[in-house]
Parts: sequence; structure tokens; C-alpha cells
Amino acid sequence: MGSSTDGSPAAQGALNETDDPASDHGQRGFLGRLFSAFSHSGDAVAPSTSPGAASGPQGLHALRRMRVDDVAIPKAEIVAVPLDIGKDDLVETFREHGFSRLPVYKGTLDHPQGLVLLKDLALQHGFGASGRFNLKRLLRPILYAPPSMPTGVLLQKMQKDRVHMALVIDEYGGVDGLVTIEDLIETVIGEIEDEHDEDEGALWKEEKPGVILAQSTAPLEELEAALGLALRTGEEDEEIDTLGGLVFLRSGRVPARGEVIDHESGVQFEIVDADPRRIKRLRVRMPAAAAE
Repeated sequence: MGSSTDGSPAAQGALNETDDPASDHGQRGFLGRLFSAFSHSGDAVAPSTSPGAASGPQGLHALRRMRVDDVAIPKAEIVAVPLDIGKDDLVETFREHGFSRLPVYKGTLDHPQGLVLLKDLALQHGFGASGRFNLKRLLRPILYAPPSMPTGVLLQKMQKDRVHMALVIDEYGGVDGLVTIEDLIETVIGEIEDEHDEDEGALWKEEKPGVILAQSTAPLEELEAALGLALRTGEEDEEIDTLGGLVFLRSGRVPARGEVIDHESGVQFEIVDADPRRIKRLRVRMPAAAAE
């Protein structure tokens, strides 16, 4: 959780572990084995070349080699809330982005105050509970890490402190990025699919009439046939095979999450999930829906 924690940066806090010691048993079992391998593998471990070998040592090597700023989502993509936010607006932010935890700041993001967990909000103010809303009372600690910190060191600190999110702090004390525990684990075992991720087998689905939620890997030819629209309209489009490739070509860069790219046909592409390196999911609005 991305910004998950779609660590992907599209996964900022989307991994549904809790920060409670009592509910951390399963994660400790998995991370304990991970840390054991990390601690004893050593830098001299050579990657296995057997066809069926697990990729653990290679992933652990990446964990030792990479720095925090290699996996952090940039500051511009962090979803955070101000300390004076109202309960209804906080609920709407959780609902809109699908994260399980959010950084809280006072004034600007460079003055972080801690984390608010969706679970804490639900337990204190949901299920018909009454009482005055006070976000400060819900705050939990957040970790801080310099961009040069090895990812393995941060992962071990997260496990020790049982905090699943860290803000990357620059040399001037300002916030430069965000890392979740999901982002770090994914450097070892590959991308983690959770309940917020779409089934890779379903390359697109209809959210409502005229609006399609699609994976960036959706084949353009099949999508064009399903929509009854020609999305490849120029010579430069001829070599593009996927929806994500088309949007990247149109924008000339990797668009940020939430950005909307207009197509000459009247279709709109909204970036639902992306990290600094690639587009992951898009919302495709047909011309009539885009006009609305």
C-alpha cells in the first residue's frame, strides 16, 4: 500500500496485516523465515541455476542490494490526510483509495503526525458507535527512513517495531516518499496480489454502463472489438499491442494515479493504479460516459 501498497506504489497500505501484536502471528511466521534466510544467506550465495529452483536467494540478494529510494513511491503520489480532517471525509478517503492505513500530517506532508488505520476508525466510530471524533487519539506511530537505508534493514525494523509503513525523509527533514512492508516483501517474492488487486485472468470488466475497468496488459485488438471502437488511429499506434502501451504513447510518459488521459475518439482513460515505472490498471470511459 501503491502508494500500494499496491506496493507497488499502487499498494500504499493495501496489505491487510494489522499493527497489533496479538494479530501479528501469521506475519511473524512468514517474516521470521524470511529474516532467517536473509541473515544466513550471506553475500557469497550464488543464484541457483536449476530450472525448478526457488528464487529466494536471488530475491534476498536484491533486498540486500537495493536502497529505500529504489522502492519508495514519490511524494506526489502519497495519499495522506490532514490532522483536522472530519470523520466523514476520512471515511470517504479510505473508501476512494481502498487503503487500510493513511499517513496523517499537520499543515503539510512535511510535518507528519502518525498513521490512522481503517480498523481503528471502524472500531471506534463504526458499527453504530457514538462519541466525538478525535483523529489525534487514533494516531499510531510511523517509521522514518533515509533514502540510502538498505531495504533489508528497513524491513527488519518494520518487523521489530510492528509498523507497516515508513516515510522517506530527505536531508532537509522533508518527506520524499513512502514505503510499505508490502513494497519491501515484493522485492523478494514478487508482486503480492491482495483483495484490492484485480484478477489477472479478467483483463477487463464492466463497472457500469459505458465504464470499463481494465488491466494495462489488456490486448488492444480484443478490447477494440469488445468496445466497438478503433483506439489505434495513427501509424505510430501500429506496433502497440496493449492498452497500457497506447496510453503511455499518448501521454509520452507514465501517468500518475488519478490522472485522466483524453483520446481523440472521445474515450477517457483514468489511471487507477500505477507506479513510477508502469501503468497497472485503467478505467476506460466511453464517449457518452466521459461526457457525463
